Amino acid sequence: MDISVVIPLYNEADSLGELYNWIARVMQAHRFSYEVIFVDDGSSDSSWTIIQELSKQNPEVKGIKFRRNYGKSPALNCGFKKAEGDVVITMDADLQDSPDEIPELYRMIKEEGFDLVSGWKKKRYDPLSKTLPTKLFNATERLFSGVKLHDFNCGLKAYKQVVVKNIEVYNDMHRNIPYMAKIAGFNKIGEKVVQHQARKYGSSKFGLSRFVNGYLDLITLWFTSRFGKKPMHFFGLLGSLMFIVGFIALVIVLSSKLYAILHGEQQRLVTDTPYFFISLTGMIVGTQLFLAGFIGELITRNSPDRNNYNIEAEI
Repeated sequence: MDISVVIPLYNEADSLGELYNWIARVMQAHRFSYEVIFVDDGSSDSSWTIIQELSKQNPEVKGIKFRRNYGKSPALNCGFKKAEGDVVITMDADLQDSPDEIPELYRMIKEEGFDLVSGWKKKRYDPLSKTLPTKLFNATERLFSGVKLHDFNCGLKAYKQVVVKNIEVYNDMHRNIPYMAKIAGFNKIGEKVVQHQARKYGSSKFGLSRFVNGYLDLITLWFTSRFGKKPMHFFGLLGSLMFIVGFIALVIVLSSKLYAILHGEQQRLVTDTPYFFISLTGMIVGTQLFLAGFIGELITRNSPDRNNYNIEAEI
């Protein structure tokens, strides 16, 4: 099979029939063998009924329905598991992503050898309250990940099948899929300017909280990718530095007090100065961080995934 189209959705009943017909026209015009996988993320409207009707009339239509709303990332993860096409295309169900982009995305994967191609909605039909935070998030993502993309959150993306089978999309990590692919060893990541269309039906299902969550997820992914298998390298180093600084500061405080006593100078009790307690706090916090790293090492040592590596080839 050439292409799997994975479409996560939530309450998009009005657009599903039109979206499928558009996809089918593009696929038939280019003679692709394909499947369309709709993942209903616990919709409360008639979305699942429409998907069932489409599946009865078109054998290439497949569907997954969640019992409740879990989010876009779990929907994509389940769609990726079910996908069988050589190239996997993801797009949103709101008709803001154009299926006419699919042939070029497919060509870039198959002919130019990209592992992943992300869409870039260079011209957007969104309000400033949405586009400005998006730009800030994309700039931060580029800084942390080293992946030079303009639009990490674009729903229209193309992947080699091997990429989606080697990443796990969870929580709200769908915004970080290019970074996750890079961590998994897929470094040839490209970008294509795609058409962004104004929403035709319904309203956006995402609020401003997604930008806060996006930053938190990015920090989590960065930390776990660097220190997930070696927590002592982070907590142990930071704890040791804090302990050493606190210890040196304590020695200075006590030495100055001892010097004053030996020279008969009048000086306050060390417990009357904040520096003594700051020094002790540094030593205590440093010890706690070091122990946190040690406990983390014990946990990772007993993890069944500690030697789980992505092997590309074997002879």
